[in-house]
Amino acid sequence: MQNFINKHYYGDYGEIQEGGGGSTAAKAPEWPLWEVFIRSKQGLDHKHVGSLHAADASMAIENARDVYTRRMEGVSIWVVESKYITASNPEEAGELYEPAIDKVYRHPTFYNLPDEVGHM
Repeated sequence: MQNFINKHYYGDYGEIQEGGGGSTAAKAPEWPLWEVFIRSKQGLDHKHVGSLHAADASMAIENARDVYTRRMEGVSIWVVESKYITASNPEEAGELYEPAIDKVYRHPTFYNLPDEVGHM
């Protein structure tokens, strides 16, 4: 039975080739870029803190823990491979958000708040 799972560790560069009077490392593999999001102890949302290269998601989480949470400030880590993130174009923001303009019921000025609520 063949083992199809290859575990990579930080610093792995493939097999070493011998010959010609010495050994040289094979060409380093291209690890994908991962975006890292951390939720702090005081926060309710995850914030983007940076990017790193890793062979897989498990390695990305371990590396993100070591690089971005050295002082125990995070309670949760998300990693997303960069190729799966799609962003809108800021130059097309007007067209993108135009449908929301005619939905006045979504604005807080549409509702009357009781005095007991105070401020929101």
